[in-house]
Amino acid sequence: MDALTAAHKTLPFETWVRVKNLSNKKTAEVRITDRGPFVAGRIIDLSRASAREIELVDPGTARVRLEVIKAPKQFIQHVWFAVQIAAVTDRALANQIAKQAENFGTTSIVEKPGSRPVVLRVLVGKEQESKAAALLKKIRRDYRDAFLIKL
Repeated sequence: MDALTAAHKTLPFETWVRVKNLSNKKTAEVRITDRGPFVAGRIIDLSRASAREIELVDPGTARVRLEVIKAPKQFIQHVWFAVQIAAVTDRALANQIAKQAENFGTTSIVEKPGSRPVVLRVLVGKEQESKAAALLKKIRRDYRDAFLIKL
């Protein structure tokens, strides 16, 4: 409600849109975070903060123009990768494998979401994709089934 967000019926979540109020020419850059509006003839539902930016709170509705844009720099997140070297159900074994792999970099053990029994993934590194790919090459000498995962 208090963030520059909006709902749209079909645009993918995390899409950034510049919304222009055609009656006063004010614009706001908003992120699509929800589905809607579910009212005939409406194409976007702005959060209160977004509506305030383009002076749309009092009238409630207005003719607008949408333009898909790149995310503002402060919202661009780095995508991180790690090398998965094992997936086991025994915590002691996961700890042992992680300890053995420490010479390749920082290791971590994470639970695979939703797995029953709990599957523990043994990961090495937290890198951007190109560095993670180089790390994978080194690791595959000792762990031939290792692969990259996106964190």
